[in-house]
Amino acid sequence: MVLAFPGWEIMTFELLLSKAIRSRCELLNGDAHGAFRLFNGFLEGFPHLVIDVFGNTAVVHSYAKPWQSGNQAVETVARTLEAIPRIDAIVLKVRHHENRDARNGIRLHGTELTSWICENGVRYSLDLTLNQDSSFYIDTRNVRRWLQDHLKDARVLNTFAYTGSLGAAATAGGAQSVVHLDVNRTFLNVAKTTYTLNGFPIDKRHFLAVDFFVGVSRMKRRGALFDCVILDPPFFSDTGKGRVDMSDSQRLINKVRPLVADNGWLVVVNNALYVSGAVFLQDLEMLCEDGYLSIEELIPVPEDVTGYPETRIGKLVTDPAPFNHATKIAVMRVRRKT
Repeated sequence: MVLAFPGWEIMTFELLLSKAIRSRCELLNGDAHGAFRLFNGFLEGFPHLVIDVFGNTAVVHSYAKPWQSGNQAVETVARTLEAIPRIDAIVLKVRHHENRDARNGIRLHGTELTSWICENGVRYSLDLTLNQDSSFYIDTRNVRRWLQDHLKDARVLNTFAYTGSLGAAATAGGAQSVVHLDVNRTFLNVAKTTYTLNGFPIDKRHFLAVDFFVGVSRMKRRGALFDCVILDPPFFSDTGKGRVDMSDSQRLINKVRPLVADNGWLVVVNNALYVSGAVFLQDLEMLCEDGYLSIEELIPVPEDVTGYPETRIGKLVTDPAPFNHATKIAVMRVRRKT
């Protein structure tokens, strides 16, 4: 299958995929329980496909519209992946399929899917067909490492917790307590399994299946304070209790800011593709004008997610600079008025 891109050299999809795989040989030959992005088509020449590896399972995400148009590429991917010794199972997720099961994942190869991976010595539970995502975000690997390294003895609130990987990383780093807040109890059950895999104690009061706006308001009324609040929302949602729209990140930050103790951290993730890095940074800088917030660090997304210099071809819809990816991550320091 030959692909022609305006202004680009014509190359075969097989060549693009092979080049991406060669650039990740070290990851493929590394930890058998690790997780990484094998191919990012959006930035490596074929913006219909993304391939993630979780342990022995490859998850292929097809974003083609209409979905049938990506079938030939998927067949090529399946043949290529089956030839990799590490890969025992393949799951295909078709984002724009009318069938929910196809969106959540269809098994193309193998009988047993990976149920957990290990990163920086921490085990994370997976449910690869839980929904259209894979229950674990590879692009926030460096955030987990930061949380693991900086939050010893800290009180942590993990909002929009999803399956709890960010909070679990904080727990692994010795956090005093971590409260996971997510409206979906099924997601939180995956987080509890992660705790079990690592031998972390489970306090059911710290796994709150409640809407973000409701949960945060309750905590404010109680005067709860945390040494770190993690804010990693979806780019858009509307639950009836409130609207999340990451084109207006200031509003969400101001919502959780009163919960951060003096000299505490606020870790903010904005994964909205259409919000440029400059706009997001400007929003953060405007919040810092009162002197009670400051930007301490920008955390990059790993290169296997962004593509490598020798494999990157395409560009994102909006420029993520000064961040290196559409998943834009900032660590902020909070001062409280006395």
